[in-house]
Amino acid sequence: MATAPAAAATAHPYAVHVTEAAQRFDIPEVWIWAVMRAESNGDPAAISRAGAMGLMQIMPGTWGQLTARYGLGDNPWDVRANIHAGAAYLREMVDRYRDLPTALAAYNAGPGRVDDWRRRGRPLPAETIAYVAKLAPNLGTSGIASPAVVPAIPRAPAAPSWRDAALFVLRGDGASDGSQAAADPAPVSQPGDIASAPVSSPSGLPPRLSSTGSHGLFVPLPGRSEQ
Repeated sequence: MATAPAAAATAHPYAVHVTEAAQRFDIPEVWIWAVMRAESNGDPAAISRAGAMGLMQIMPGTWGQLTARYGLGDNPWDVRANIHAGAAYLREMVDRYRDLPTALAAYNAGPGRVDDWRRRGRPLPAETIAYVAKLAPNLGTSGIASPAVVPAIPRAPAAPSWRDAALFVLRGDGASDGSQAAADPAPVSQPGDIASAPVSSPSGLPPRLSSTGSHGLFVPLPGRSEQ
């Protein structure tokens, strides 16, 4: 016999799309429900002052990239397409950062802003800190660190002499400065809409969808004798 939250989610008109998107992008359904609840309160017509659209509050530029990659069609307001776009974007952020709180921050503020925070200590927006703190307890994870306690970025070590060590060539992470800002949605409260969807989640991250990642490239020097 199904539990009450599971039965409510199954009966919800968005449930089939959430299940499909969760399976397609290999993330827990509860992540999608939680982001949808925080972003739009279940209103498919929600639009933010920044222009983020629909249930998952997808920015127009981000929508264009996602539909090109995943074949989501040409209507970002379509319920199924918008849910799939949000799930795809959340999955991409999880793969990029390998940390759910950081992925949620990037969903809200954009990966460019999160990269600035991680690399240069630029504080995240207060609303992003609050956004992650609101979602984290229901997803079995912790909030993101306060901007006031961002750890110092260590100085890169000096390059070794060619006489003492092989030459290492480090590849950049290739991260784009694109931004998905899902700020200030205009939610319309709909009683019973998504209020009883599941609110707990496994704490572990799902495996990566692809094997791509950032790795160093080792380039040995040709052997030579000392002169």
